[in-house]
Amino acid sequence: MKCAFCGNPDTQVIDSRVSEDGSSIRRRRRCPACDKRFTTFETADVRMPQVVKTAGHRSEFDIEKVRTSFLRALHKRPVSTTLVDEAIDRICHKLLQLGEREVSSRQIGEMVMNELARLDKVAYVRFASVYRSFQDISEFTDAIKEIQKSSH
Repeated sequence: MKCAFCGNPDTQVIDSRVSEDGSSIRRRRRCPACDKRFTTFETADVRMPQVVKTAGHRSEFDIEKVRTSFLRALHKRPVSTTLVDEAIDRICHKLLQLGEREVSSRQIGEMVMNELARLDKVAYVRFASVYRSFQDISEFTDAIKEIQKSSH
């Protein structure tokens, strides 16, 4: 790695440590040319899959859209931000585990619904009503029956 001070293309690693959460490596480096020291951090370069929309076009995965979906469904519900963040992390982890370059927006929506079902039944029905475009009360009833069946 180039020296941050003089640009020398060759530096020496004098110390390496894994971060507390294990997600990065901190390296202390020394430049033999100018004898200065500096720190670098190494992290994995992980790419989320592209999202294939219902109409067929593709877009970047946007974690804020997922977060907004959760927050709208959970509006005025007794669910902590920590639990929401954990649910979003699980979705991101599942998407990465798929190992696919592309994932359908429908798959992401189903993952959100599954997480909402775990967090709050009312939020699940709220989200399902919009996501599945409920047209009448019978669809609400079916969703409620579905969530009641899965919680037994």
